Amino acid sequence: MPEVRLEKWQPLDGPLTERRLMRAMEFEGYSVLLYTYRPGTVFLEHQHAQEKCDAVLEGVLRVTIGEQVFDLTKGDRLYLPPGTRHEARVVGEKTVVSLDGTKW
Repeated sequence: MPEVRLEKWQPLDGPLTERRLMRAMEFEGYSVLLYTYRPGTVFLEHQHAQEKCDAVLEGVLRVTIGEQVFDLTKGDRLYLPPGTRHEARVVGEKTVVSLDGTKW
């Protein structure tokens, strides 16, 4: 079974833009939507039936999986296998701009 994986945007990928990050995720087979989350936003523990990839363009999104804590910042992508129980929250006072990828 695939494992949770964190990837960071690399300088060799070129300047980070919404379009570049979205295209990279689409190339990997994800359907991608853009979301913004205000400070204080919390997603209680849940899971998805599909493989997911959460990417951040602005702000800090904290994703907690059991004892693991990932603070996603600009250019970070977190890959979650189907059925991974997790929670998420916006950290700090900055709105999070996020790309939400789903493999159907």
